[in-house]
Amino acid sequence: MLHLLLAPLADEFTVFNLFRYLTFRTGGAIMTALFLAFVLGPGVIRWLRAKQAGASNVREDTPEGHLKKAGTPTMGGVLILLAMAFSILLWADLSQHYVWLVLLVTVGFGAIGFADDFLKLTKRNSKGLPGKLKLLFQILIGGTAAVWFVTTTPDPLATGLAVPFFKDLLINLGWFFVPFALFVVVGASNAVNLTDGLDGLAIVPVMIAAGCFGFIAYLVGNTVYSEYLGIHYVAGAGELAVLCGAIIGAGLGFLWYNAPPAMVFMGDTGSLSLGGALGAMSVVTKHEIVLAIIGGLFVLETVSVIVQVLSFKLTGKRVFAMAPLHHHFEKKGWQEPTIVIRFWIIASVLALIGLATLKLR
Repeated sequence: MLHLLLAPLADEFTVFNLFRYLTFRTGGAIMTALFLAFVLGPGVIRWLRAKQAGASNVREDTPEGHLKKAGTPTMGGVLILLAMAFSILLWADLSQHYVWLVLLVTVGFGAIGFADDFLKLTKRNSKGLPGKLKLLFQILIGGTAAVWFVTTTPDPLATGLAVPFFKDLLINLGWFFVPFALFVVVGASNAVNLTDGLDGLAIVPVMIAAGCFGFIAYLVGNTVYSEYLGIHYVAGAGELAVLCGAIIGAGLGFLWYNAPPAMVFMGDTGSLSLGGALGAMSVVTKHEIVLAIIGGLFVLETVSVIVQVLSFKLTGKRVFAMAPLHHHFEKKGWQEPTIVIRFWIIASVLALIGLATLKLR
């Protein structure tokens, strides 16, 4: 929005030309979101503590060592969303509908998480919203975004599935692309939610993934770079780099308060919204499969839960000491900072592998 307001001045003052550049506005989004998170953080945390009023936010299915975190307020995703939203509205080109599509998913999923976290705080119930109800709302919002994408994107991109390592290959899924896109968005959202179990564990891999997709969005939205790399050009998708910048800035600011020992947890408000945003951006940029590589840590965490549940139901035995995977290592005696940092390293390596698919074609 800011670059549109300053556009008339660009012809007279060269410095205002900077606001026309996507890279400059992405940097501005990072710094704005970071600054807001720093400024708003203490007040948001005080408000959350007052709302919590002694309620326990520790889930029953966690290691015993987590009981010491019972007084730490949750719902810190409010801080992330506030910093993100203001930064996006300030720096993004709001005439691009893909910006609003991703915002729909981000804010919509954040509202679901907010309702869940709010019940946990005010009703003294660590379970929050029923799982089926959360999933229903996610399907409604994600399905709306998927239909919006298909009906506003030109063929063959609208219903095509891009395959990494192959130039210009699109598998036409037809209207089956809608449930596929829905699966990607809802799956990514819940995968990040499952990963958010230790101080700082989820937010850094989210920022790493956002950085990767900011880069991908910039390339996909540029005719020269997309043609050179043999990836599909999506007009207007480059603007999502600004959204990724806002996620990184807000994430850095939140990490200041979420670093071990955490002063606040992001809760479902943050994890569901951030995961949904990554899923939606992968759909818009036609890199859904690459998301599974870049966000491989989230996939591992989710698979560990699925394997654990299936194994126990079919054989009565557990594969892991506790699921998700980070709790397994806690049970094995690993210290929390060790698990968190090693998972950050894994996320970084997977991100590099995912980015390599841009060139290996």
